[in-house]
Amino acid sequence: MFSVAWGVFATAVGWTVATDFRGAAYRLHALSHAATPFGGGGASVVGVGFSRVVAGVFALVGPVVLVNGLLDVWRGETGPDRLPSVPAWFVVVEAIFVVVFLWRMWRRSGVLRREWDTGSGLRRAGVAGITASAVAVVVTSGLHWGTGALLSWLFGCLCGIALLLGDRDNQQPDTETDSAGSSNS
Repeated sequence: MFSVAWGVFATAVGWTVATDFRGAAYRLHALSHAATPFGGGGASVVGVGFSRVVAGVFALVGPVVLVNGLLDVWRGETGPDRLPSVPAWFVVVEAIFVVVFLWRMWRRSGVLRREWDTGSGLRRAGVAGITASAVAVVVTSGLHWGTGALLSWLFGCLCGIALLLGDRDNQQPDTETDSAGSSNS
């Protein structure tokens, strides 16, 4: 089941970024630069071209992993009951990590807050989906629903694609101007 989820994610994100569909590669670069902890106003070490090459690898490997995972599920070699349950200490650490992540991303200068404030429709749905899926991963892990946690993770990743695609009117993220403005202050 993990192979199916990973294959879907790798294929979707890989092709979206590798082909730079609606400026996704540039948005990924800007969003990752803005989400860098402890500043990030300096020059980026990795450019958009490198991101597109890595995404191209995901775009080629993703369908292979997806087909292999689907064949395993079809043959009955894997199933939802074969996913291991996570220990309680891991769920606690995961919950702390998710709380810190959501706090950083939703504070006034956070990436998710800025995407919510400047976006409409698709972008806001992506932000809400990422937030809900982060909470759902912790809850489903705590309840030992391995498949639910995996599907929540996949849903959050696919919502991230909505952020990469942006709005039709405003494809470039506002994070570039915000990070440039904060380095000049």
